[in-house]
Amino acid sequence: MVFLGDLTLRDVPRVLSIAGTDPTGGAGIQADLKSIAALGGYGMAVITSLVAQNTRGVRSVHTPPTKFLEEQLDAVSDDVTIDAVKIGMLGDVATITVVREWLSRVRPPLVVLDPVMVATSGDRLLAADAETALRDLVSQAHLVTPNLSELAVLVDEPITAEWPTALDQARKLSLAAGTVVLVKGGHLDTEGSPDALVDTSKQLGSAHDREVIEDGEIFEIITPRVDTRNSHGTGCSLSSGIATVMARTGDWTRALSETKNWLQDALTHADELQVGQGNGPVNHFHQLWAAAETQPSRHDSRMD
Repeated sequence: MVFLGDLTLRDVPRVLSIAGTDPTGGAGIQADLKSIAALGGYGMAVITSLVAQNTRGVRSVHTPPTKFLEEQLDAVSDDVTIDAVKIGMLGDVATITVVREWLSRVRPPLVVLDPVMVATSGDRLLAADAETALRDLVSQAHLVTPNLSELAVLVDEPITAEWPTALDQARKLSLAAGTVVLVKGGHLDTEGSPDALVDTSKQLGSAHDREVIEDGEIFEIITPRVDTRNSHGTGCSLSSGIATVMARTGDWTRALSETKNWLQDALTHADELQVGQGNGPVNHFHQLWAAAETQPSRHDSRMD
């Protein structure tokens, strides 16, 4: 089991996102930084890939030299104490190797891996020969957050449309990699949208919430589905949000609960943004903006 390292809880955790870009701001690094900020963290970013994409799809991907990736990583870790790392799009074997070696050398206290393989549009974002390397990287993460397609690849099984089967696949991955797995059911044809933390080491949660954890290893939350096509970047946002809340609280179940509630609100108000002609972004800052609108405006006496 990958145990948390020297995790010191902070009111404003310093969270590093290692991921690709999205020029329209809905996914990748841009979504990560918004999510980290919305959930109370200080976001930092290391770019793995420059992605020419919009809300309708991916046009091309440019991968900078791995030496530059290594220099970005070292520039951050040589100067800043990193409380949590969220890893997103890695793209190829060389990129995965650099990140894996950096993790082994720096040993961040909290690592969340979102194994990005396919974009919402269906465009492939991971080279086929990199799948084995990504499986190896899973064992260095404290939490891995695959969607159903990615989960199937990681356990080398067919993609399932059944939630109990997805939970079984998550158990297999947790046992094989020695890590906590967040299995996501957002793409299922079900009335609600389920997400579940699966930990075969049975160390989920704190004493007060153990009664809601099935067999000591599964903590599940089901929220109503939101009728919107504007869900671009939900996977990125969820994983970076959990990394942030976990670095504040040290509790996986609270991290999922708080992040899921925030993301539900972001999805509910996504249509208000009106960004793009395809699958638009979620509304990362709706709660902050709504709270600001309830505050009385300052009165400038000089205008009297």
